[in-house]
Amino acid sequence: MAEKRANKRYQLIDGPIASTLVSMTLPMILGMLMMFSFNLVDTFFISILGTEALSAISFTFPVTFTIMSLAIGLSIGTSAVVAKYIGRGEIEKAKEASTVTNYVAMALAGVLALTGYLLMDQIFLLLGATQSILPAIREYMDIWLPTSILLVALICANSVLRANGDTRTPSIIMASAGLVNAALDPLLIFGWGPIPALGIQGAALATLFSWVGACIFLFYYLAIRHELIHKGLPSVQVFRTSSKEMLRIGIPASGANMMTPIAAGVMTAIIAGYGETAVAAFGVGSRLESMACMVILALSSTLPPFVSQNLGAGRLSRIEEACRLSMRFVLGWQLLIYLLMAAGASFIAWVFTRDEEVASIIRLYIWIMPLSYGMQGVIILCNSALNAIHRPMVALYLSITRFFVLYVPLAWVGSMLFDLPGFFAGAFIANVLMALLSWLTFRRVMNKERQQLDIAEPA
Repeated sequence: MAEKRANKRYQLIDGPIASTLVSMTLPMILGMLMMFSFNLVDTFFISILGTEALSAISFTFPVTFTIMSLAIGLSIGTSAVVAKYIGRGEIEKAKEASTVTNYVAMALAGVLALTGYLLMDQIFLLLGATQSILPAIREYMDIWLPTSILLVALICANSVLRANGDTRTPSIIMASAGLVNAALDPLLIFGWGPIPALGIQGAALATLFSWVGACIFLFYYLAIRHELIHKGLPSVQVFRTSSKEMLRIGIPASGANMMTPIAAGVMTAIIAGYGETAVAAFGVGSRLESMACMVILALSSTLPPFVSQNLGAGRLSRIEEACRLSMRFVLGWQLLIYLLMAAGASFIAWVFTRDEEVASIIRLYIWIMPLSYGMQGVIILCNSALNAIHRPMVALYLSITRFFVLYVPLAWVGSMLFDLPGFFAGAFIANVLMALLSWLTFRRVMNKERQQLDIAEPA
């Protein structure tokens, strides 16, 4: 009975490509919205505490996003391996991989969190923080870092469901966690009745409580209700085999994702030369980017299981068509988002600050950077597809090229020539150039996959 119940949950992602992607992505948009609302809601309430508190939370972004990048990379490895097994009809191997990857992800998250905790002051000083702002940063990170293991567990466990084509349940879980966080933020930051005002520390505690609740429900759902993972420890042989497969994709994917916060750290260090007001504004812009690119990020979560299942089934034409449709859509969608953001730039800046110097930099950011978000979407989706077809090293090389050959150098040169407008314009140009390179690379890899398939299964 248990096997039948589990097998019922494992099913092929089939049907018309466009409608399948839409049905998978719409729930993910809600989940992504709430996941990134953690940072945006925290930023909004903390901004009420003043510019210093807003600057402190802005400095934490590269570090928090590093942990999130590890989680996303490992979840990509999990999804690619599990979905490929499902595409082949190897259900027990899919269950074993689903189990092992969660243990591995939490162990790696623990190592990274401990390292960050022990080297916290050195890391933030390197990012350009001053000694005076370190206590405020520590108030937040002393709580956030140790409990970030829960975030990694949550994201990787959700990828098991997405590998099966179930994007609705992960979205409901993340939405619920986001609502809990939003409700607790003002309560713990500003206090109410017997609850003391905890300031920036309260934002970290609100996030912690929401993650605990989400993890408890999700692992009950996976292990007990639907038995998609084993309750006990796997055998050494299973652990070795499954973890090796996941890490072969997950480690390069994590490395590729970690290029983003590393580059953000370098960009933060560059912009710190313009003062704490510029850092505060850049922090707001970075969080706005997460929200503005929500549809891209949702597609980057739903496209990999679709690609991996069809890779396992040898249906390459469906992979190519899905990627073309996705990229055309994000280019048009992000242009619409840019027009809305540019028109509302003054209002958006007013929401986050009453400091006119900070507001002017936020407006400048909005008028330049979001115009390249469509190109950024092409980059992200190409990398997601490359990971899903088990080419993680290609995606890693592209990420290194993007950030350290184009993005950071062009932004730095732009800042040298034209100050802050040049800084943002350089990053804009880098996104355009990288989108073209990413698409050409994806097409080349797909041609090789097709040639290999033709050799393996001659007509």
